[in-house]
Amino acid sequence: MAYSDDVLGRARVTDTAELEEYYEKLAGLEAGALWTIANKIEPWYPQPQSIPMKWSFRELRPLVLEALKLVSGDDAGRRVVALYNPQRRDIAATVGLLYTGLQVMGPGESMTAHRHQAAALRFVIEGTGAWTIVDGQKLKVGPRDFAITPNWTWHEHGNEGIDSDGPVIWQDGLDIPLVNALDAPFYEVHPDVYQKQQGPVNSSLLTYGAGRLRPFGDTWHKNHSPLLAYPWEPTYEALLNAAKASDGSPYDGIIMEYSNPLTGGSVMPTMSAHMQLLRPGEATLAHRQVGSKIYTAAKGSGTSIIAGKRFDWSEGDIFCVPSWAWHEHANASRSDDACLFSFNDFPVMRSLGFFREEAYPENDGHQSVDA
Repeated sequence: MAYSDDVLGRARVTDTAELEEYYEKLAGLEAGALWTIANKIEPWYPQPQSIPMKWSFRELRPLVLEALKLVSGDDAGRRVVALYNPQRRDIAATVGLLYTGLQVMGPGESMTAHRHQAAALRFVIEGTGAWTIVDGQKLKVGPRDFAITPNWTWHEHGNEGIDSDGPVIWQDGLDIPLVNALDAPFYEVHPDVYQKQQGPVNSSLLTYGAGRLRPFGDTWHKNHSPLLAYPWEPTYEALLNAAKASDGSPYDGIIMEYSNPLTGGSVMPTMSAHMQLLRPGEATLAHRQVGSKIYTAAKGSGTSIIAGKRFDWSEGDIFCVPSWAWHEHANASRSDDACLFSFNDFPVMRSLGFFREEAYPENDGHQSVDA
């Protein structure tokens, strides 16, 4: 076996019987010759193990609902159908070092409180009556609402709807694979099983929801957003207003980041989230970024081309874009807009100085699609 590369500065050693014997001696001491793997571990550009994927909500929804009668929320801890990338099942990742799944809660259910090192976020797919308590603050959320559970915050969830309201399905997003890769996980059950609610419902929204106004004398100092819930209606209105004033991004249409209202930065240190609007018939240009992304079709239907593969999506579908994969989006409708929710690990990439982005240089900015 030869380890070769014709480019100067890359490992290009040809094996010999003497070298093979040498490698065996090193292996016996749990050591090895770096040049045998150098080209693999230091590639020219990112070589993610994750592949582009789409999960159909129409196909998954019956199985998510079936879990209601098969296992209780208490016994399961959380009744969640996890979405795995075929190449990353060993670390429970959906793409890169990000995880997502669909959690279902029946009417009247409530889950016990706990906290963990991993940060989490929620995006409601369907149903009314959902709530979560984060460090004593109770939040009520409905369809297309976004909420955060920063790392090491006490949290519990429930559905206060009645039987006629039906179950709630929301999407969980966590950085569990990242935390585990760094050997940093912790988990703790609340000593009182349930938290005591502090203040009125949606108190963070009442306090910080104005966005441009900060409470006088505020002393918030934590590294995550003090605003824990971001309702759909003002988010959608902001997108529509922005569309009146700007053409938006050629790569993402009208796109806005859910932000910390005090700093303008991402909602949490390891994950950021966006909502974007594609106007009727709009097709974006292709680009790529260092970092992994998970998308959810929040409204409408359309098509995304990811690494040359076409993925058609409709409301509730979830799809992923691996790091450094070309991607572009298009709205299938000529009369109505479409919206995509997404979350990513860009804050990590930026903090480490790894983030970069570039536009697709060929074919007028659009990818060729694999047959």
